Amino acid sequence: MTKKSYLLLTLLILVLIAVAAQFTPGLSQKAEINPPSTVYNRVVGDTSRIESPCSNEHPEWRQAQVIEGVEIAASPLCEPDNPYDVAASVKGVNNISMATLMQSNFAQDAVIMGDDLDHDGDPDVIHIKLEVVEFNGSSPDGDFLMNTYNIAPGIQPGIWVFAPKSSGMAVKNFNSREARPFLRAPSPTIRVEQGDKVYITLENTHYLPHTIHLHGVDHAFMTPKGEDNDGMEMHPVFPGKSHTYEIQPRHVGTMLYHCHVQTAQHMMMGLGGIFVIEENQPNNWVQTFNIGAGQVRHPSVGVKKAYSQEYDLLYQSIDKKLASTIQSAIDPRLIAKDMGRVYNITESFENYFLINGHSFPYTLRDSMIVVSENENIKLRIANLQRSQVAIHFHGHKATTTAMDGVDLPAGAQVTRDVFDIATAQRIDVALNTTNDGLHSYSSGLWMFHDHVLTGTTTDGIEPGGNMNLLAYKGFLDEHGMPKMHDELFGEVFDKDYYAKKQPLWQQSKFAAAFGDVGLISPDIKKLVIFGLLIGFIIALLIAIRMIYKRRRQP
Repeated sequence: MTKKSYLLLTLLILVLIAVAAQFTPGLSQKAEINPPSTVYNRVVGDTSRIESPCSNEHPEWRQAQVIEGVEIAASPLCEPDNPYDVAASVKGVNNISMATLMQSNFAQDAVIMGDDLDHDGDPDVIHIKLEVVEFNGSSPDGDFLMNTYNIAPGIQPGIWVFAPKSSGMAVKNFNSREARPFLRAPSPTIRVEQGDKVYITLENTHYLPHTIHLHGVDHAFMTPKGEDNDGMEMHPVFPGKSHTYEIQPRHVGTMLYHCHVQTAQHMMMGLGGIFVIEENQPNNWVQTFNIGAGQVRHPSVGVKKAYSQEYDLLYQSIDKKLASTIQSAIDPRLIAKDMGRVYNITESFENYFLINGHSFPYTLRDSMIVVSENENIKLRIANLQRSQVAIHFHGHKATTTAMDGVDLPAGAQVTRDVFDIATAQRIDVALNTTNDGLHSYSSGLWMFHDHVLTGTTTDGIEPGGNMNLLAYKGFLDEHGMPKMHDELFGEVFDKDYYAKKQPLWQQSKFAAAFGDVGLISPDIKKLVIFGLLIGFIIALLIAIRMIYKRRRQP
């Protein structure tokens, strides 16, 4: 080739490069009036961020059944409570077979039923043992969290709960860091009967001191031995120690229990639950533990006389700054310092809002209220978050029957669709599903949620928080999940949604209008032209090199 030919090829390559630069594809371009479709960059083949709305792990737990003579109501929910835990909670671990105990999660002394003192057919001496369990805390074995528990897809704040004394490992198996389902938020609802002699022992296996304060529960200030019986922080139960609180409650109602050591911090970390004293009735084998709250699958005799179902609903909130204190250190001294002297609750925020230990969409898995028409349902609602809640039922108006464990006379009972509940308050509510335009507008999938607007967010992202559904059975699928929600499920069961990495309506036909600016589909025509030009340039360069090598050969 002549020098002139080399010059012409060089000029051609430069021209092609200049033209190719005009067709270089990018992730952003001028949107103009009709922006192109939004596309989120995801690693090819990575589906770990997208969860199935229902794992359907134990469909056999949903059916009504009788275990150890205990009648356990059906629960159509995706993730119902283990019926063997319900049976053990009713009969006590000392009155069930080893086979049932092995299929439950209780230790052999978690709940012991004693003598029938009043000879009415049920036990009146109850021994309960509780532990403190930590979720999503730092591990001394590596840079990861241990005993993990998600409150929503991908969300793992540090949490503490009281839990019934359990057997076996805290995690699912030797290869897992995930907590087993029995160990979950919130602290379980505890039920006893009026007049029972109840012994509640806190076996503190945690690394910080704690107590159990029986809020609203009739109890003496001191035990018969002259020891603390009020669970105040002046009498903490230190790590490795245990303490027994003794009560014989005379007044029935919906109460609370919570830790009273550094109350502001420990309650916000999750150490609190509902405590119910049931009316004394013959053959009243109450469900001592309602694990995770939600549906009471073995209601008391008194409740069954007036209601078809019963639910416990516990509202909590989490400050992610406080929750992170157990994720940034493993030394109890550093955690105690950060929690007690560095963290300032007067400057805190509530970032996560939970009902029965979960935020939306996980609330749909295990804490929906599932009903049929013409039912009368008892709800026990407690607020253990820092701020007030205003619980609103769509399509229904319910009636407050008790406040803070005290029954309201008929003239003081109020029927409404928004219920204001201050911190640490409890209300009992009668929810009637008669389709009369007042109690119920019709069957369907009716939302109920906190009308304090922050309550329906998860770290500012909505929908989230304590959103939930009052679901009529005909509107649930075979897995207990609500119908008519498929498109929404595709959004909110993606961990990237609550990580704030993708927009709402990402998968809808309106993605082009509401998607992120700049995250767009490339222009296919420009991409093809660009590829052809680059290919032609490379081919020319290869041809020039081959010609040059031939000319140099002898």
